[in-house]
Amino acid sequence: MKDVVIIGGGISGLISSIILSRQGISCTLVEKKNYPLHRVCGEYVSNEAVPFLQSMDLYPSQFNPPQISRFQLSSVSGRNKILPLGLGGFGISRFCLDHFLFVKARESGVTFLLDTTVENVEFLGQSLRISTSNGQIESKIVLGAFGKRSNLDSKLERDFMKNRSPYVGVKYHIEFNHPLDVVALHNFPGGYCGLSSVEDGVVNMCYLVHRTKLKEYRSVPEMEDKVLTTNPFLRDVRHSAKFLMEKPEVINEISFETKEPVVNHILMMGDAAGLITPLCGNGIAMAIHSAKIASRHVLRFLNSSESSRIKLESEYALEWTQTFGRRLQIGRQIQKLFGSATGSNAAVNIALFLKPVAMEMIRNTHGKAF
Repeated sequence: MKDVVIIGGGISGLISSIILSRQGISCTLVEKKNYPLHRVCGEYVSNEAVPFLQSMDLYPSQFNPPQISRFQLSSVSGRNKILPLGLGGFGISRFCLDHFLFVKARESGVTFLLDTTVENVEFLGQSLRISTSNGQIESKIVLGAFGKRSNLDSKLERDFMKNRSPYVGVKYHIEFNHPLDVVALHNFPGGYCGLSSVEDGVVNMCYLVHRTKLKEYRSVPEMEDKVLTTNPFLRDVRHSAKFLMEKPEVINEISFETKEPVVNHILMMGDAAGLITPLCGNGIAMAIHSAKIASRHVLRFLNSSESSRIKLESEYALEWTQTFGRRLQIGRQIQKLFGSATGSNAAVNIALFLKPVAMEMIRNTHGKAF
């Protein structure tokens, strides 16, 4: 019998495992891949997470992450505006950050089951049984940190899996003359592309595209040559950048529909609990914050004889919704301005002529320092 099993070794899974293990909780983390690894991600971390990371000795200062303080927005045609980014953030690759946190978690006493897939989770009344590709585990608590979309979501019959999502995410690492302090969002027909600097002079290029655009062409490179290059900024990237990865990281059917923070007695964290639209740029900070919240509730449950599972689940779901629900809703509404000529021009017009409105939109998609 384990105290806590965490499914998924991304940001929220690793952070929660560190918090719990440092408090003496036996923690087992199951991850289907191995470290280090790339993930489809904008690789920008809002500074709202920095106080917490520093307090836990988890801020990756040894990698000298670029400090990002400005936001550039361009329409499909290339009209653009640069705005201050409020709190700002820093850039670091998931290849680097996840491995850094993995090492910290291992040092904290976390048990890892790598190259292991979770096939099912059953609630037994007082505990949960986790069936994996390498056997079964029983645990008092299960935390779900298995990302945007997983086979386990289908097994759990989650509502968002019943409807096909039209979005595909693609990520590259490139060498390109991009300002260190700028995170850019460039629109193209059917999607938008983010550019931001990470460690070692590398630039992260990550875009979201409607799958109908992919169907129009024979391959991803052909689609990029014909569609992304509609925007002059992305045309420059396509023709001038040095692409550092043999092939891009790709994830299909990214869903921004509402998800439940608790499913089948599993406390969901990060993207498994709810995915904010990439244009908002703070998914990593939200994953970190959700791990902090979940860990606090789990510690209270495990350390109190008066706590009940019903109370644990209801209080966690309530705090998660109060903390992130509005931000996710605003992100879904703002996304309607992106990925088309008309919408992207409207968004740039807001930035150009209604700067206070644009700044308020940025503030509403970011949280306060925690």
